[in-house]
Amino acid sequence: MPDLLVEHHGVPVLVCAADGPPIASAQDALDHLVGAAFDQAEVVAVPAERLDDTFFDLSTGVAGEILQKLVNYRLRLVVVGDISRHLAASSSLPGLVRESNRGRQVWFVPDLAALADRFKRPE
Repeated sequence: MPDLLVEHHGVPVLVCAADGPPIASAQDALDHLVGAAFDQAEVVAVPAERLDDTFFDLSTGVAGEILQKLVNYRLRLVVVGDISRHLAASSSLPGLVRESNRGRQVWFVPDLAALADRFKRPE
């Protein structure tokens, strides 16, 4: 399945294909997320399985670099899918997920239905 551009309550969202290239660095994010969303979307929804394990290990700094790259291009990130194994293996990731989901810039959701629901809530 290719990347798909959808709209949720007036917000254009690029839903990235699960079988796309892995995202393991800020350069990968630039090449495969920013490039795909440029001038089309405000939000990039990336399947969790596309993100390298280092993204979820906050001590590597990979998540921070990728998030900064997206912020620089005024893109919001949604990580879609089951990240329970990463949450169980980390003492800091659950806090990041909890705080991110309270804001607008980065969300972690279990599936695309939950993403659509997030746009229905008043912000």
